[in-house]
Amino acid sequence: MCVRGHKSNAGDISRTNTVRPYHINESRVKKHMEENATPRNTKDNIYKKIFGEPQIFTEFLNNFIPIDILKGLNPQDIKDITPRHLPLFLNNKDSDTVKQINLGDDADPLYVISIVEHESSVNYTSAYKMLVYTVLVWDAYIKDNDKLRKEELEQTGVTKRKSSTDADFKLPPVLPIVFYDGATKWKSAMSLIERTYMGDIFEKYIPKFEYELVDLNEYSREDIIKYGNALSLILLIDKIRHADDFELSASIPRDYVEKLAANIPEPLLPLISECVRVFLKHIEAPEEEINRIADQIYQRRLNDMFQMVDGYSVKKTRELAKKEAIMEITEELTEKHRKEKEQEKEKMAIEAIKEGLDIKLIARLTKFSIDKIEELKDKLEHGVE
Repeated sequence: MCVRGHKSNAGDISRTNTVRPYHINESRVKKHMEENATPRNTKDNIYKKIFGEPQIFTEFLNNFIPIDILKGLNPQDIKDITPRHLPLFLNNKDSDTVKQINLGDDADPLYVISIVEHESSVNYTSAYKMLVYTVLVWDAYIKDNDKLRKEELEQTGVTKRKSSTDADFKLPPVLPIVFYDGATKWKSAMSLIERTYMGDIFEKYIPKFEYELVDLNEYSREDIIKYGNALSLILLIDKIRHADDFELSASIPRDYVEKLAANIPEPLLPLISECVRVFLKHIEAPEEEINRIADQIYQRRLNDMFQMVDGYSVKKTRELAKKEAIMEITEELTEKHRKEKEQEKEKMAIEAIKEGLDIKLIARLTKFSIDKIEELKDKLEHGVE
């Protein structure tokens, strides 16, 4: 068996027992996609799209996950199996992504299943929840493996798949990842022992389980720029959380931008443009500016995009928009007051007409023209008020 790497930071990978990939039920996939066509959280949904791209997912593994055997993968090594598992997960979140990472070859496959969950706020149940997800993935694997094994035996009489009841049957490794891009520090426990009452006493009976945390707050703008790939651009945009951050984006090195403009694959441009729209909406940038900046991406004019940022201030634009809104409200109130005053004067004129006062006198008192008073008098005589 050919494996692209032989040792991870967690230790050696055993190759004596291979774990065979399993297939996705197409009808289940279709049903899931139909049921989840409308996103519940825009930012969760965009990160599901981001990690749904094999190219970006391999960049994510290479840049942020400290496991040697997962370095240097190709997009072809990534298979999305989210539709098989997401219906099983708690709350069926839009942000959850499940990937099959192929490490071996077709003849003797070996792979890792990765679960990635996006969080924009600290989730104190993450340790428990990611363990539940891991067990659900294993449970689905066992059921699918045994089902496929039975079908292969019935159809051909032979199979390489081991039964889950065999002594040498092995489950695939599962890599649970929490990607966090919230504004505050991640404070949730990384292990179940920390989240279990009397964990030190019952430590022997508590699953020794931790998830991998990728906290965007731990990476500076300079750290991210060094990666020089499509994911780095997305994360730089995501780190824009305040008006000052937006204006700092203009200081991004020109050579970094030029390299990105030349190397980003064409199919990723619409996704990156969509990311710009979603992330900038979170800082309440005006729609017109969002559209202008996002449109530069389609044209690979990233330098122009950041120059636009340089000449644009979210803070000043908000202040201007606020002043314009106040002026508009003032004008509306003034017009409303004018109409109300006009109506009061008309009522006064009508009452004076009813009392038989002279038209010229009424016009002088109300400051209406003679024609206006005669018009009101005519309406009154014809029963129109």
